[in-house]
Amino acid sequence: MAFLSRKIPISGFLVFLILMCPFLAFSYDGPLYDFTAYTECKSVPEKPLYNGGIFKDQAPLTQHRISPSSEGSYTPALILQNLAQNTMYCFSIWIKIQGADSTLVTASLMANNNYKYDCVGTVLAKSGCWSFLKGGFILDAPSIVSILYFQGTTDNSINVEIASASLQPFTEQQWRTNQQYIINTERKRALTIHVSDSHGDRLQGASITIEQISKDFPFGSAIASTILGNLPYQNWFVERFNAAVFENELKWYATEPEQGKVNYTIADQMLEFVLANQIVARGHNIFWEDPKYNPAWVRNLTGPALNSAVHSRIQSLMSKYKEEFIHWDVSNEMLHFDFYEERLGPGATLHFYRTAHEADPLASLFLNEFNVVETCTDVNTTVDTYIAKIRELERGGASMNGIGLESHFSKPNLPLMRAILDKLATLKLPIWLTEVDISNKFDKETQAIYLEQVLREGFSHPAVDGIMLWTALHPNGCYQMCLTDHNLQSLPAGDTVDKLLKEWETGEANGLTDDHGSYSFFGFLGEYKIRVQYGNRTANSTLSLSQSDETKHFNIQL
Repeated sequence: MAFLSRKIPISGFLVFLILMCPFLAFSYDGPLYDFTAYTECKSVPEKPLYNGGIFKDQAPLTQHRISPSSEGSYTPALILQNLAQNTMYCFSIWIKIQGADSTLVTASLMANNNYKYDCVGTVLAKSGCWSFLKGGFILDAPSIVSILYFQGTTDNSINVEIASASLQPFTEQQWRTNQQYIINTERKRALTIHVSDSHGDRLQGASITIEQISKDFPFGSAIASTILGNLPYQNWFVERFNAAVFENELKWYATEPEQGKVNYTIADQMLEFVLANQIVARGHNIFWEDPKYNPAWVRNLTGPALNSAVHSRIQSLMSKYKEEFIHWDVSNEMLHFDFYEERLGPGATLHFYRTAHEADPLASLFLNEFNVVETCTDVNTTVDTYIAKIRELERGGASMNGIGLESHFSKPNLPLMRAILDKLATLKLPIWLTEVDISNKFDKETQAIYLEQVLREGFSHPAVDGIMLWTALHPNGCYQMCLTDHNLQSLPAGDTVDKLLKEWETGEANGLTDDHGSYSFFGFLGEYKIRVQYGNRTANSTLSLSQSDETKHFNIQL
C-alpha cells in the first residue's frame, strides 16, 4: 500500500509562510518531500519518486565488487558524483532478487577515501516481485565520486536487480522549510471568530484575546519515584509536559519482586500525581522479553507454572489500572529477545494482546522496540521486520493499536529516520517516539543539537502522534541524557526542549475584528480560551481546535 500525506498547493504554502511565519518569508523554489512508501511486493516497479531526482535524465548503473577479496562477487550500484556535505540525500529504489525466497538487501555508501556508510537503507526483498527500498544519508565531508550499492546475503547465488532509482537532495534550509510546511498543515488549523450583537449585526473593532490553555499533541517524559514528594521537580514537570510514562515502576520486577507479593504503592502515588495535574500516562510495560529484566522467580518457571504467572500478571495489572493509562506496551523488545515465546510457544505474545484487550478494551496496545528508527544496521529490527511482526499479530487477531519506537539515538541520520517513518506509516497505526534520548557518549552541547534534530523530525512527520523523552531525573543523573541538573537548572538539552515547547504553542493572540466582524488566525491544535470586548460588553468562551483541512468558524454574540 502507499502512504501519502495531505498536501496543499505550494503557492498557498508560501503565502502562509509569509503571513504567519515572517522568519521564513522568502521565495522557496525547492522540492517538497514525498512521503510515499510501499510495503507490498509488486509485479512491476512503480515510477521513481521525484521523477528520479538527480537521476532524472540518467541513472548510471554498474556492477560493484563488494571487496577486493570477494573475487567474482558483485552487487548492483549507482555512481554518484559531487555529493555535498551536510545535505539531506533521500533515495528510493525497487529491488528484485533471484536465488532465494527472501533476503535482506542493504544499501551502503562508499564515499571518498573508501569511507563507508554501512547502512543507509534496507528492504526485506522477495523472489519474483519488486520490493521498495527507501533510505537516506548525510555526508560528513564532500565526495567527488561515491558508490551507492545494494547487497543481499553473502551467498553469491542470490542475484539482486534494481529499477526506478531516485535520489533527491535537500539543503538544510530546504529540509527545515519542508518540516515547517508539515507542522503548519498537520499540527495547526485556521480559525475565524465572528462577533455580532444580539440582532446578528457584525461588530467591527471588537477586541479579541485568544490564549491556548492546552495542547493536543502529547509531548512528555519518563518519570521515576524520585518525583514523589519533590514539589520543585513536580512543578518543573507540570509546567512543560502533558504526558508521562513511568520509567521502571510498573515493570514486573518492580511490582512483584517475589512471587505472590504484589505491591503497587509507588505506582499508585505516581499515578495520583499524574492525574491530579491532568497529564496522560502510558503504561510501560506488561512484559519485557529480555530475560534479565524479568523477576528472578519468573525466570525459574516453565510450562503451566509460567503460563499461570503471566496470566495473573496481566489480570492483576490491567484490572488494577483499567482505563487509567492511555497505552500499554504489551510486549517490549520482542524482536531482540524471546523469553516468553521460547518457553510458552510462538502464540504467547498473541495471547498477551488478546488478554490485555479483554481486560482493558479502551487502552491502546503497543509493540515497543529499539533500533527500528535510530539505525538500519540492526538486522533484528529492520523496518520491514517490524512491519512483518505487527501484521503477523494482526492476522492472529491481536488488538494492535500502536507502534512504539524507543528512539535511543546516537548521531541521527534524518533522511533515513524519515524514510523509516514513511514505511511504518503504511500500517496506518499511531506511531509514538516512546523513549527519546541521545547517547551520553556525546558532550551535553552535542546531545542538545542531536536532540533538536530528532524532535523536529518527529514533530514534523504526519504519522507521529506523540513524543516521550527518556529523561527521568535521579540523584546520580538520568539513563543517557538529562534535561536539568539535580537543582533543576537547565542543561543544553533542557534549553532545547524549552525552546521547542515555546515554538510549538500558540501563546496569546490579540487583535480587532475587521469590517465583517471577523478575526482570523492560525493556531496549534488544542484548547483555547477566548475573551471578546466591545465597548462595555464582554464575553468569554472556550473552543477546541482539532485537526482538519477546513477553517474552523466560531460565533460569539455580545
